[in-house]
Amino acid sequence: MVRSSLPPEVLLTAPVTVDTLKNLAAGQEVIISGQIYAARDQAHRNLQALIEAGEKLPFDLEGQIIYYMGPSPPPPGRVIGAAGPTTSGRMDHLTEPLLARGLKVMIGKGRRGAQVRADMLKYGAVYLAAVGGAGAFYGQCVKAVETLAWPELGPEALLRLTVEDMPSVVINDLAGSDLYDSGPAAWRQTV
Repeated sequence: MVRSSLPPEVLLTAPVTVDTLKNLAAGQEVIISGQIYAARDQAHRNLQALIEAGEKLPFDLEGQIIYYMGPSPPPPGRVIGAAGPTTSGRMDHLTEPLLARGLKVMIGKGRRGAQVRADMLKYGAVYLAAVGGAGAFYGQCVKAVETLAWPELGPEALLRLTVEDMPSVVINDLAGSDLYDSGPAAWRQTV
C-alpha cells in the first residue's frame, strides 16, 4: 500500500479566503461544516440573469461555497432526503461571473472544463468533488435547509444548507493541479 504524501484533512468553513485555499492540494480530503449554498442548472441561469441585469443577488458570493446538488424530499424526521452531487460540467458556462464576484469553492462531481479551470486560477477558487452515489450519506450531513430564492423550481431552487462534517476531495487546487490527471498518473506508478 502506498502512503499518501498529502497533508491531513482540512476543516473548511465559509467564508473562505485565498489564504486558506492556497494550502489545499489536489487529492486532499476536506471536511466542510457551516453554511453553504446549493445551486444547480436553473438557479445558475437565474443568478446569471440577475448579474446581467445589474440586480442584487440573493446572497453575497464573497468567500462562499456552492454545492451542485439536487435534493430529494425529506423523509419523516429529516430536513432533507438524498443530497448527492450532480455533474458540475453543466454549470461550466455559467461559472465565471460567480467567480468574478468572489465564489471560492465549488463542489460537485466530474471534471471541469478548461476555461473554468483557468478562471479558478484567475480568481483564486478551488473545485472539490463529493462522491457520486452517496446522496443518502450526504443528506445526513445536512442539518438545516432554507430556500433562499425560486421555490417554484423545486429541487433546482437556491438553498442555504447548514452542513456538519461533509467530506469532499480537492480536484482542482490553486497550483493548477487536477486530480483527474494526477491521480491516474500516480496510480500507474504503483502498479
